[in-house]
Amino acid sequence: MLVIGNGESRSGIDINSINDTKVGCNAIHRDFKIDHLVCVDKSMLSEVIRLKYHKHTQIYTRKTNYDIYIEDNIQVVPDLPYIGDLRPDSAIHWGSGPYAVLLATQLAQGATVHMLGFDLYSASKQVNNVYKGTDNYTCADKRAVDPRYWIYQIGRILDSYPTTQFVVHQHRTWDLPDAWNKSNVSLDSIDYM
Repeated sequence: MLVIGNGESRSGIDINSINDTKVGCNAIHRDFKIDHLVCVDKSMLSEVIRLKYHKHTQIYTRKTNYDIYIEDNIQVVPDLPYIGDLRPDSAIHWGSGPYAVLLATQLAQGATVHMLGFDLYSASKQVNNVYKGTDNYTCADKRAVDPRYWIYQIGRILDSYPTTQFVVHQHRTWDLPDAWNKSNVSLDSIDYM
C-alpha cells in the first residue's frame, strides 16, 4: 500500500510506475492515476467532480461535503481510530494528508504502508507543496504551513495501528519527527526510488 502526500520530495518520481495500490490526496489526480483519492476540502472535491475523476476512482471526503455531493464513488472519510481531547484530535482539524494515511492504513489491513511525499517541513520558509500557486492552493511565496497538527495526527495513527509497519520514504537528510519514532516505523531513502 502506497500513500502519497504532495510534498516536493516526491517530484520526479513516476508514481504511475509503482505497482501498488495507491492512496493520494487533493490535486495528485492532475498528474497520476490513484486508486483512492482523499479530498476533504470542498473546493478540491468540486474540482474532482467537475473533471469527472470520481467516475473511475474512489473519492473520500468529509460528511458535510458528502451530503452536498452525493455521487457514485464518493464516500465519507473513515472515523478517527481514537478519542482525544486536544484540538488536533477533532476531525474538523484533520486535513487530506492525515486522512489519506488513515485510509491507507485501514485498506492495507495489516500490510506494510509506504508513505511518500509527506515532507512536513519546508527546506525554505515558503510552502512545500508540488501544487503551490495552482487552483485551490496557496501562492508559492506564502509562508510554510506549521506541520504540528500533521505530525501529531499521523503519530496518533501510528499508535493506533501498532502491528502495521510504516515505511517513510524521504531524502537522507530528513529527520523523522519524535512523534513518529515508533517500533513500527522505519525511514527509507527516497534517493533510491
